[in-house]
Amino acid sequence: MSIQLPAALANVGCFQSYLTHVNSIPALNEEQERTLFVNYQNNNDLQAAQQIVLSHLRFVAYIAKSYKGYGLPIEDLVQEGTVGLMKSVKKFSLNFGVRLATFAVHYIKSEIQEFVLRNWRSVKSATTKAKRKLFYNLRRLKAKTEWLTNQEIKEVACKLDVSEDDVTDMEVQLTQPDVYIDASTNDNEESGSMLMSSLLEDKSESFSTQLIQDDFTQKSLQQIREIVNTLDERSIDILNNRWLSDKKVPHKVFADKYGVSQERIRQVEEKAIIKIRKKMADYIY
Repeated sequence: MSIQLPAALANVGCFQSYLTHVNSIPALNEEQERTLFVNYQNNNDLQAAQQIVLSHLRFVAYIAKSYKGYGLPIEDLVQEGTVGLMKSVKKFSLNFGVRLATFAVHYIKSEIQEFVLRNWRSVKSATTKAKRKLFYNLRRLKAKTEWLTNQEIKEVACKLDVSEDDVTDMEVQLTQPDVYIDASTNDNEESGSMLMSSLLEDKSESFSTQLIQDDFTQKSLQQIREIVNTLDERSIDILNNRWLSDKKVPHKVFADKYGVSQERIRQVEEKAIIKIRKKMADYIY
């Protein structure tokens, strides 16, 4: 799908002007959104698709602002997020039973994260799935702003399934400041704090993001539970008590219960999870 956005969006001059512009675009209610999707999907009405995209640009901007801490131009983050939004519009179905924003958030974040990985200096070594997971979760897992202790490094490495050396290396890279070639020089005492404030995540807007995330989580869990209930009795027991409850029951408990090895329980669990992933992929895509 190729959509030509209004020229005003390309000439707004600065991010704040862009925000002002996209916030002036009326949001769609559920009935308007449904009508536009029917026109787009049944009649290939690109104007309807464009209206859908434009009405969600403020949502893209809000998500993009949460990635400012990586030091990349916010305009580029918004542009990548918009690509994700367009992809979600193309793949969305009214049969999913959710609003577009709930469905699109993961496409938007995926495009932005890929852009960050391609362009931010400290993630050029994040070539594996495990290291990418470490990159995006290390800051969240750090309980304080000081360096991680040896025990904390071990806990992070265990939680994210990476080596302790990977954790240490990534922490060093995340801690080292970036130097911006387009930054103006300023020798006054406040220059450092001003620079750091420009990198902090902007939390001034809510835009119902938490409600959208909660809605998606609840609907996904409901879908997963329905899939789990189609499995055999042993798989249901294992998944319900290891993944769908507050307390994760160890493999040994099920090994003793069913008279098999812990490795066999792990195999049963892994096979069941693969089935769920395949069915969830059919549901989402």
